[in-house]
Amino acid sequence: MLINLGFYKHNTFARIDENGGYFVSRLKSNVDPLIVGTKRTWRGRSIDVVGKRLSEVLPKLKRHVVDVEVEVEFKRRAYNGKQKGDAKRFRLVATYNKEVKKHHVYITNIPVERLDAEDIAVLYSARWEIEFIFKELKSRYGIDILPTSNPQVVEALLWVGILTLIVSRRVYCLVFSANLENAPRYTHLRWATIFAEKSHRLLDAVLDYAEIDAGLMELFEVYQSQALDPNVNRKRLMDQWRA
Repeated sequence: MLINLGFYKHNTFARIDENGGYFVSRLKSNVDPLIVGTKRTWRGRSIDVVGKRLSEVLPKLKRHVVDVEVEVEFKRRAYNGKQKGDAKRFRLVATYNKEVKKHHVYITNIPVERLDAEDIAVLYSARWEIEFIFKELKSRYGIDILPTSNPQVVEALLWVGILTLIVSRRVYCLVFSANLENAPRYTHLRWATIFAEKSHRLLDAVLDYAEIDAGLMELFEVYQSQALDPNVNRKRLMDQWRA
């Protein structure tokens, strides 16, 4: 699980770990864990970090990558009205970011044997791709507001959004491959805007290929059904004049 800072909880991390799952999260700025061990050895002279708080060590670090074991304290979920304290050990990774000129710090339970420190940072950066996909689905493909509480209709509308995204990505790959010189400039959000605006022309091409003639009467019926406002009880200023 790639966890946003808005959902940062040591209790949650402990439960994921105890149930056989894996997580990666940025470390909250106000969290200062105790370093209890190292996950990576370094050649030459290096400062001893074990037994110190992260805030004591991080400002003095010259190395670009830190990989240590830390202990954090937290409260377990309340049971029978009582809540007990606990402590758990996790892996802490810090990688130096040249753009902001400081270390980005991550907390995880993924072992070194599976992913090294640099891979942990790359893995967490994939969260942005997930965020962008949901933003694209909501802002361009209609899953932000679903005008129904019917579970079957909601599921159908969600699938429509997902299938639209799949078609969009397929066409995106074709355009991307045809203009590799400018490939980095085809950002997904801009592409989604253009695709949504021109999608009716793609649909016309698909209908034409399938030899389906969307006549004027059929188009008129689409207008009649789709232009209806689902909020039937909403009062409008112009209703009294239309009546």
